[in-house]
Amino acid sequence: MEMRLNAASIWLLILSYGATIAQGERTRDKMYEPIGGASCFRRLNGTHQTGCSSTYSGSVGVLHLINVEADLEFLLSSPPSPPYAPMIPPHLFTRNNLMRLKEAGPKNISVVLLINRTNQMKQFSHELNCPNQYSGLNSTSETCDASNPAKNWNPWGTGLLHEDFPFPIYYIADLDQVTKLEKCFQDFNNHNYETHALRSLCAVEVKSFMSAAVNTEVCMRRTNFINNLGGSKYCDPLEGRNVYATLYPRKPAIENNLETVHTNEKFILVTCRLDTTTMFDGVGLGAMDSLMGFAVFTHVAYLLKQLLPPQSKDLHNVLFVTFNGESYDYIGSQRFVYDMEKLQFPTESTGTPPIAFDNIDFMLDIGTLDDISNIKLHALNGTTLAQQILERLNNYAKSPRYGFNLNIQSEMSAHLPPTSAQSFLRRDPNFNALILNARPTNKYYHSIYDDADNVDFTYANTSKDFTQLTEVNDFKSLNPDSLQMKVRNVSSIVAMALYQTITGKEYTGTKVANPLMADEFLYCFLQSADCPLFKAASYPGSQLTNLPPMRYISVLGGSQESSGYTYRLLGYLLSQLQPDIHRDNCTDLPLHYFAGFNNIGECRLTTQNYSHALSPAFLIDGYDWSSGMYSTWTESTWSQFSARIFLRPSNVHQVTTLSVGIVVLIISFCLVYIISSRSEVLFEDLPASNAALFG
Repeated sequence: MEMRLNAASIWLLILSYGATIAQGERTRDKMYEPIGGASCFRRLNGTHQTGCSSTYSGSVGVLHLINVEADLEFLLSSPPSPPYAPMIPPHLFTRNNLMRLKEAGPKNISVVLLINRTNQMKQFSHELNCPNQYSGLNSTSETCDASNPAKNWNPWGTGLLHEDFPFPIYYIADLDQVTKLEKCFQDFNNHNYETHALRSLCAVEVKSFMSAAVNTEVCMRRTNFINNLGGSKYCDPLEGRNVYATLYPRKPAIENNLETVHTNEKFILVTCRLDTTTMFDGVGLGAMDSLMGFAVFTHVAYLLKQLLPPQSKDLHNVLFVTFNGESYDYIGSQRFVYDMEKLQFPTESTGTPPIAFDNIDFMLDIGTLDDISNIKLHALNGTTLAQQILERLNNYAKSPRYGFNLNIQSEMSAHLPPTSAQSFLRRDPNFNALILNARPTNKYYHSIYDDADNVDFTYANTSKDFTQLTEVNDFKSLNPDSLQMKVRNVSSIVAMALYQTITGKEYTGTKVANPLMADEFLYCFLQSADCPLFKAASYPGSQLTNLPPMRYISVLGGSQESSGYTYRLLGYLLSQLQPDIHRDNCTDLPLHYFAGFNNIGECRLTTQNYSHALSPAFLIDGYDWSSGMYSTWTESTWSQFSARIFLRPSNVHQVTTLSVGIVVLIISFCLVYIISSRSEVLFEDLPASNAALFG
């Protein structure tokens, strides 16, 4: 009987404990409400740290809505119940306002919320006026003058991407959640400001603690420290993959002689930038920033593949390369140049001979194409080659036969755009590098708002075969100013000029790039990866995400979606159909099995591959991190980001609660002492039978 009572007591305790936990969880859920969004995070280079971090346990601030700039004065002049969390719309998220909040320090400002109210926004760029100014050809105003809007490449830049903030910055895109925050502010905070310290207020807690600090040198030393037995990591180098492909398959290297350069093998190098960046993790499409140039690059590659005759020993090959990590001091192109110098590109695993600089006839780097009516061909020096390519471009751009109605100008000077060609010219100013770039008009460069709206993209969503070239007079019904037609026109002009350079003959055909492929390309990268073009370039039956690919370079083990999709896309568009090879025999490169446009599957002979996009700084023993020779960017490690709102009790409430707790604690100690000292009187002696057990 006694054992049954004991068992019942134990079960009762367990049930009571479970009920207590459940009740506690329900209470917590009522107290805190999660808020979805994206957080600013910390990056480091050889000399500085940039970005944001919360405190280790999370940063808490009282919500305060900023409708006009004057609302900031309340937070900066002895606010009654600090710290606060200002909610700032994009048009007030300026350098001046953010630096004032930074100066106020974490005592007054503990969190900043960027809310997605864009009705008054006219510009929004977090990048410097001169992107990558100290890692290009030179760091003087000859290349880019940050003090002169007419001579810099991002006159709308605030530089906030390169500032270090003592508080987290959290971006809230969902308008329903923005409304919820504003309502909480209106209900609890937006009245009787002088009594804030005397009542409960609506507050937010953001957890985004960053492990890394100081700079890359310190962070890497801490990570690699020999006594770091726990294996803790504080930061990782920014690292990704370049994607390259050749127009024609290359001949394999001579057996047992993989390091010998084939000096008679000549290439035209055509390049573009693959990545983009913003202040916030996982947000940013880089639509005008780099996607326009990437779209033109892809269409040039495909058009040349269709127009040029089969491979001949008399024809130059074309090496197409998309560089990753260019937003951070040209990581991808710096590594490409480094590998070529050491005859390590491509890697021995490809079975092809290395490519040296002597193999490159010239480079055509496709930069940003903000305004195609103002495209310029840039070169460091005016050469016969530069003049020849310019004439060929304009021959097709101005020809009434095609009706492109464009005029490509030239600029032969050190005022070079911030593109990958600068990594090549930094090594050798005499390298034949040409840059196709438009005058900057992008007011949202390197920001969360450089999206489909910024380039005025509308998806046509047709079911026609986008892999077929079209006649020049097709699609007359399309708006000539549409993004799809702009990509068609520029890529056709470039491909025709390269066709003439490779063959020595003027292009007289009527086939041009297909705007429907541009339509699908932009839809895939701006709206959804679950799209016809990516499906055609994937294995049959592949499950694709309905989100657009991430195009931030990230770190080793991080998301490399853009590289993966680009690898398959270039492989598909530059491949040769192999109709006689069965699916079961199409498993090893250079053979690759694709779904194809009709999704029935097809084997193709491909040329695509990866190369490393990791700065040489992380390969060189004893590298001087402050030398500025190579990119030194790293990214801090962190735990999961989170944000939630709740009612923060008043100071009086907190003091009262603490005081009551202390009084209860003292009374408890007194009662325990009294009971212990009077136990003989308060409790009867144990029965003899039980006394024997405890004796």
